[in-house]
Amino acid sequence: MATLLLAVIYLSYISLGLPDSLLGAAWPAMHPQLHVPVSCAGILSAIISCGTVISSLFSGRLLRRLKTGTVAFGSVLMTAAALLGFSVSGRFSALCICAVPYGLGAGAVDAALNHYVAVHYPARHMNWLHSFWGIGCMLSPYIISIRLQNGWQSGYRTVAVLQLILTALLFLSLPLWQQTEQAAPGQPASSRLLPLLRKRGMLRSLGGFFSECALESTAGLWASSYLAAHRSISVQTAAGAGALFYLGITLGRLTAGCLAERLDDRKMIGTGLCIAAAGILLLPVSAYAAVCGFFVIGFGCAPVYPCQIHEAADRFRDTDTQTLLGVQMACAYLGTTLMPPLFGMLAEYTGFSLLPLFLLCFLRGAYQNTHEETNDH
Repeated sequence: MATLLLAVIYLSYISLGLPDSLLGAAWPAMHPQLHVPVSCAGILSAIISCGTVISSLFSGRLLRRLKTGTVAFGSVLMTAAALLGFSVSGRFSALCICAVPYGLGAGAVDAALNHYVAVHYPARHMNWLHSFWGIGCMLSPYIISIRLQNGWQSGYRTVAVLQLILTALLFLSLPLWQQTEQAAPGQPASSRLLPLLRKRGMLRSLGGFFSECALESTAGLWASSYLAAHRSISVQTAAGAGALFYLGITLGRLTAGCLAERLDDRKMIGTGLCIAAAGILLLPVSAYAAVCGFFVIGFGCAPVYPCQIHEAADRFRDTDTQTLLGVQMACAYLGTTLMPPLFGMLAEYTGFSLLPLFLLCFLRGAYQNTHEETNDH
């Protein structure tokens, strides 16, 4: 029973990854047809991320009332409906409206599944879980590149159908969740926000989440546009090449899961950030090096976020983990919300040549927060 439920959780994380890379891969083809500047991708990304911040902050209350299985099912259904909305939209304003349920659904299911795995499974499963998110993210750009000849809406429609299939599987799995959660020990009462923030090391932990997700989301959103605009790669090829970033994340997390019992969370985080730095330094070299660089960045970023989640749940174990993870993931999504649009505005006026420097700034922030935490403990 537990093995079957774990398989369902892994499939659920594919459904979480499928929508995340769609916008970045499709945007080079979308914005000319929508007659909007290239920087408007940052507006859509910000709306989606605002929804994830809100749903992450309220995830603790949702999980206590509805339980993990119900939250996961409802959230994936919401994102499927949003993707269908994207697939029939021909105006930027309509996309902005559809982006609201897009983000609300993603944040709720992310917090629910991360909480469940952090509490019930060892660190290797957290990395493998997030590798399935990478599989979903990796599939979407390839779908876009294949379906682009029929229009970017066709790619969104295909992903929406896949999301609806996963929604049906989650609905069928609801009895499995109910049996497991009825047998699980109760959660402590909800933690208040201010005492939580005053805990030693908490603000630096939140800073690490913010910086890492700013790095990862900016690289993921603008990879295809960087290759197309700055490296003169065709739009269709750039859409597929952008998927290499998520392939790097997927392979990196599969590898990290195998190493999780040999290396502790902080060593995994430090090693991953060093590898990501090497990938960023490849971007200005040449077009071929830039394609390889996005793969290396993804491979390096791979263990950082899941190890941050698992390490925080273990270190702050006296806190309600539902509230803790909700706050930390809300802070992570703030990085996702604010930084990709900021770079989009910079790129509108300066071009994409600043992307490596922009990414290095947040990599440094993630490393410093991790390093300072290590010194404090």
